[in-house]
Amino acid sequence: MKTAIVVHPDFERIWPFVADHLHTLLRARTDVSFTRLPAGADAALPETADVQRLFSLGVYPTDDDLDGLPALVEAFVAGTWPPPEDLDERLGRHGVRRLTLPSEGHWAQSVAEYALGLTICGLRRIPQQHAAIVGDDSPWKYEYQQFGDDLAFSNGTVAGKRVRIVGAGNIASRYASWTHMLGADVAAWDPFATEPSFHRAGARRSGTWSGCSPTRRSSLRWCRCATAPRG
Repeated sequence: MKTAIVVHPDFERIWPFVADHLHTLLRARTDVSFTRLPAGADAALPETADVQRLFSLGVYPTDDDLDGLPALVEAFVAGTWPPPEDLDERLGRHGVRRLTLPSEGHWAQSVAEYALGLTICGLRRIPQQHAAIVGDDSPWKYEYQQFGDDLAFSNGTVAGKRVRIVGAGNIASRYASWTHMLGADVAAWDPFATEPSFHRAGARRSGTWSGCSPTRRSSLRWCRCATAPRG
């Protein structure tokens, strides 16, 4: 299937590796062209009448664009969020099937790693300690050895903490599994998630919202990452 990839610089500022990786995957198995639009260029699609499949990254095709692609059968389109309300209808008018991503994955790994990193930073005051050593040499002579916590707030290791999570989707289930692995007591509430989501996360399923309510400030973590309703 004759395939074209078009990527706009605005897309690559957010997703810098996607277009090149996609090109690497496709060129080994199909005839694919690759167009990286220069910075400041008007959004434009390739004027190639025989393109049957299009990956348009950062460019929403107009009716004029689609008129110039009479052989186009399917297209994956990604750009600023949310997409135009009439995107599916626009593609449909030209007989083009819209390719979409499944609900699993996406940026879940990246976001969940941020969440875990922020949890540890908050418990151990890592940002505060880093700021101190950047501006002054004296904190390098640290008399407390490994202890950098503030006892006025939640502190200490993740192990032994009570982690209560709202959500058991792509992000929250990863966060739950990692904190469980580190020794936390983890429970999650999500009225839409399936049982395997909780099993994968290593979290007990709380039957009610109140089961995830805060009770002790010194041993609680929150992650609001609920799944979407099924149906």
